[in-house]
Amino acid sequence: MPKSRIRKKADYTPPPAKQAASINLNSRGWVAPVMLAMFAIGLAWIVVFYVTDGSLPIDSLNEWNILVGFGFIAAGFGVSTQWK
Repeated sequence: MPKSRIRKKADYTPPPAKQAASINLNSRGWVAPVMLAMFAIGLAWIVVFYVTDGSLPIDSLNEWNILVGFGFIAAGFGVSTQWK
């Protein structure tokens, strides 16, 4: 019985590397620091509101200060959707 031919695939050669000095505009390095900062600001806003019995951070907002703190936290979660 005759032997079948062996098919040989071409070896994979990766494309040449991009220049290391080029600036990557799609970099997501800003996401984690901004996300954590928003979480920390929101938490600090709520803690300061409770510790000062509602006189700080903004006295005229009264109980709406809690909503502002949670708004910062929600913004942090919104920023986290950009993380890859």
